[in-house]
Amino acid sequence: MSPSEIQITLDGVSKKIEPGVKVTQVLEQQYPDQMKPGADAIIVCRINGELKDLWSDLSDGDVVESISISSDEGLDVLRHSTAHVLAQAVQEVFPETKLGIGPPIKDGFYYDFDPKNPFTPDDLVKLESAMKKIVKDGQRFKRRVVSDAEALAELSSEPYKCELVKLKSADAADGAGVEVGQGELTIYDNLGRDGKAVWSDLCRGPHLPSTKYITAYKLMRSAGAYWRGSEKNPMLQRIYGTAWPSQESLDSYLHLLAEAEKRDHRKLGAELDLFSFPEEIGSGLAIFHPKGGAIRMAMEDYSRKRHEEEGYQFVYSPHITKAALFEKSGHLQWYADGMYPPMIMDEEHHSDGTIKRAGQQYYMKPMNCPFHNLIYQSSAKS
Repeated sequence: MSPSEIQITLDGVSKKIEPGVKVTQVLEQQYPDQMKPGADAIIVCRINGELKDLWSDLSDGDVVESISISSDEGLDVLRHSTAHVLAQAVQEVFPETKLGIGPPIKDGFYYDFDPKNPFTPDDLVKLESAMKKIVKDGQRFKRRVVSDAEALAELSSEPYKCELVKLKSADAADGAGVEVGQGELTIYDNLGRDGKAVWSDLCRGPHLPSTKYITAYKLMRSAGAYWRGSEKNPMLQRIYGTAWPSQESLDSYLHLLAEAEKRDHRKLGAELDLFSFPEEIGSGLAIFHPKGGAIRMAMEDYSRKRHEEEGYQFVYSPHITKAALFEKSGHLQWYADGMYPPMIMDEEHHSDGTIKRAGQQYYMKPMNCPFHNLIYQSSAKS
């Protein structure tokens, strides 16, 4: 190795390269057919165990692993980058909209927005059209490290982003992970063909080399969502979408969704007279009709039989108990806010309504463990 060379390991193979070479340059030499958009395209890499953009620098001794767009990690990057394109499209079509967060999720992505008006199905059509133009433009994703102060200044018109920057400073993880994490702050610029930034977003990355790698996507629906998942925060508008490495894989996914919709339990329950969900009872609470009851009984019998075959022993306990049991177990101390309120039994009152004799508090059980401990304690053990 000459003094001017450095040595790296790429996908298990040692290579000598010139200093200052980017990952993408090494990969273009090693895998020329996979360095353009396609179902097997290499879109990001792992350097010494950490996911990085292909525009990352290399140092002597680095261990590099190429990552395909079709891998689990590659799909996450594809969907995260598509979420960025969605956000860019939203601010082009609805410039007054403020940005929340936009992570990848199973089979897709979402992005939270604070628009002037809720999104409509027609709006999603307009946004898909705007996204197509951004994708066709082949905008490059460029990472830029910024300080907290620089980020707050640059994002001063984005209140939710500024909140995330401050959360990062306070080491708060809730809602901040996708955008800031706990390391250095980065902003990603989308560069136009002239190399100038046309749109930017606070983000940890990594991202695709360019928007041209986004070849198959669809916006699915919009819904309300509280900022950072708390009902104490403003209600935002969340747009859900999906993205895949090829049109064929997208079509296959949409076909599966259509087939699943045909078999939706709510639809079949009504069509086959199995069960229903009366509004008088509450959302998601089912009552089983005779046919549904027969199916449920058969399923319960099968489950019980299999449990018994594996040595499982059945015990039963009441659905309510005195408060003292949950005080002893610690449930009231830690989970009282998430439990049903107590029921007061045998309380006596004076004629003026004041309490004459305090009643006994009973709680609905949040879990079985305290009851099972009582079963264990009911007999001597050696």
